[in-house]
Amino acid sequence: MNTLIRTEWLKMKKYNAFWWIIGITALSYPGVNYICYQAYAEITNNPTEAGQIAKMALGNPFAFPEVWRTVAFFSSCFVFIPAVVVIMLVCNEYTFRTHRQNVIDGWSRSQFVTSKLLDVAMISLMITILYTAVALVTGFANQERLIQDTWSQSYYIGLFFLQTFAQLTIAFLLGFLIKRAFLALGLFLFYFIILENLLVGLFEWKHLMAGDYLPLQISDKIIPRPAFWGKLDQETYNKSLEIIPQHIILTVILTAIIWGICYRVNNKRDLK
Repeated sequence: MNTLIRTEWLKMKKYNAFWWIIGITALSYPGVNYICYQAYAEITNNPTEAGQIAKMALGNPFAFPEVWRTVAFFSSCFVFIPAVVVIMLVCNEYTFRTHRQNVIDGWSRSQFVTSKLLDVAMISLMITILYTAVALVTGFANQERLIQDTWSQSYYIGLFFLQTFAQLTIAFLLGFLIKRAFLALGLFLFYFIILENLLVGLFEWKHLMAGDYLPLQISDKIIPRPAFWGKLDQETYNKSLEIIPQHIILTVILTAIIWGICYRVNNKRDLK
């Protein structure tokens, strides 16, 4: 296992595109949360009566402990950026035939897939550390008094990692099956940004629950919208909290199935 981790880290460390995209991610996560915070501040800092009412109604979703959920929700919208790295890493294995060379050098077919699983896990961990740093900085910057439940919602760190790992796994699956980075990336972005959102909207319009069980939506549901959304529709918001345990289980099952498919396909396919 240590050999696999060391080998994959050496590949990523020398891959310039990896550092560029990680850099973009490092800017986008604090960037999107800062933009959302500024929008909130502009509304609630308005000296008018409407501004004060809004501040009382919304609370401060960027202060502890709510900041853990708020930052997780807004940051999760940008998982497609590290997905680019995942797709490029797996497709490069086929473009440069390194997957075949690894087997020639003594790796088993299963070890190759395991090495890619470790890639996805390492990238997910890096993204989660970034999310945690953004949430901490944002929370402390907005903390007006010492509170006892600073860490009460820090379990969103684990949920964010699970969601990121699950969605990057789907990106990996496309790259693994298609083998061409441009095509796999295009399909993933089309599905992530356009198709699934259209399907979710269609199912909601038809009052069908099927939209909650689409591949990306399954893991999306483990991080609900920030609490102030509940002020607009309390019943829907409470329901979104109730289904989190169910979707955690579904996310784990779906992710395990995808990796199982990858192991099986890799053991059957030709090394070319």
